[in-house]
Amino acid sequence: MEVKYKTLEIVPKSGSGSGSGSGSGSGVWYLTLNRPSQRNALSDDFFCEFPKALCALDHNPNVNVIVLSGAGNHFCSGIDLSLLKSTSTTGANGGESLRRQILAMQDSLTSLERCRKPVIASIHGACIGGGIDIITACDIRFCTKEAFFSVKEVDLALAADLGTLQRLPMIVGFGNAMELALTARRFSGLEAKELGLVSRAFDSKHDLDEGVYQVAQAIATKSPLALIGTKTVLLRSRDLTVDQGLDYVATLNSARLLSADLTEAVMAQMQKRKPLFSKL
Repeated sequence: MEVKYKTLEIVPKSGSGSGSGSGSGSGVWYLTLNRPSQRNALSDDFFCEFPKALCALDHNPNVNVIVLSGAGNHFCSGIDLSLLKSTSTTGANGGESLRRQILAMQDSLTSLERCRKPVIASIHGACIGGGIDIITACDIRFCTKEAFFSVKEVDLALAADLGTLQRLPMIVGFGNAMELALTARRFSGLEAKELGLVSRAFDSKHDLDEGVYQVAQAIATKSPLALIGTKTVLLRSRDLTVDQGLDYVATLNSARLLSADLTEAVMAQMQKRKPLFSKL
């Protein structure tokens, strides 16, 4: 039975086939932040629903790639102010309760990295505060040139605590991350591209939608086993030395090199046809 969410929407993208035996599906599924009247501000319901939605997509064998986007005119305007207000009124003895709440919210966004399937962020309009927390946990990021970004938390007397300060420096460099986080200044999609926060900035929302789907569809034709392995190795290697990372990928591939997908990929190359990979 299809699950209904208060803050999210899940929609499969129809297509002519993903190369993974999926039949009529493209292998590309869209997960949309769906509170457009609130500019997709992140509510308490969102933090409960988001990991459940990602887990459902992760375990759906018809899903090869997930595109994360925002409904309406903006990607995400950050944490819902009503949620911030409720946490700010916690009593003097509520520090440990608040800490548990923050850890739970962190875990909700880290579900993007736990999800085995690649996640592409498609960003238009505002991407502020919690929106930056979200996209820095995604695997690939694209935006429109008119999109705007801000690590906003210092303007609310906070240190960003849901992942930006940990992940952004690895994406744009320590110095750039420090400057953006301390100033909370607004920067454009074009600057986001220059900083390396996004891979490409498109001229319009239409071009963004088309471009993101083309990339997602291309990725969806690859072996699901190879995609999962590549994402896993890259994320694990962030915290390992080069030697440790090489040992990790050797161990992983020593099992997966025996897969049917490898045989199919080799045969498809030899026969000059598209491979037909197994679902996961």
